[in-house]
Amino acid sequence: MKAEIRMRLIYVLLILTVIILGLLSRKTAMIPLIVGDILYAIMMFLIVRFFLLRSSYKNIALISLSICYLIEISQLYSAPWIDQVRNTTLGALVLGRGFLWSDMLAYTIGVAICMLTTPYLPKQKNTTNTH
Repeated sequence: MKAEIRMRLIYVLLILTVIILGLLSRKTAMIPLIVGDILYAIMMFLIVRFFLLRSSYKNIALISLSICYLIEISQLYSAPWIDQVRNTTLGALVLGRGFLWSDMLAYTIGVAICMLTTPYLPKQKNTTNTH
């Protein structure tokens, strides 16, 4: 149980770091917008991993990429209530404002980066006690 709590704490710190980097990427014109979208996918991967520590990285990648794609596709839907949500700062950060194919590419790149770096991500260790 201690190892699982430690793992979740590490993922919370990673998630917060990616969120900060993502917000900073939107504050400067020197960083291309695609970087923020890549970081969004990385954040989603880390969030899904936080909740599903025992799942394989492949499953985490499929789930997180699906969530990113669904959120992007949902931007094709327009109604006054959802547009009001998207017009708030938090709504725009979470749901986006308009569908872009380039965002789909960015999400794919972000999840691919996660898959390439999985050997460096914290892993659930066997907690069987041999004493």
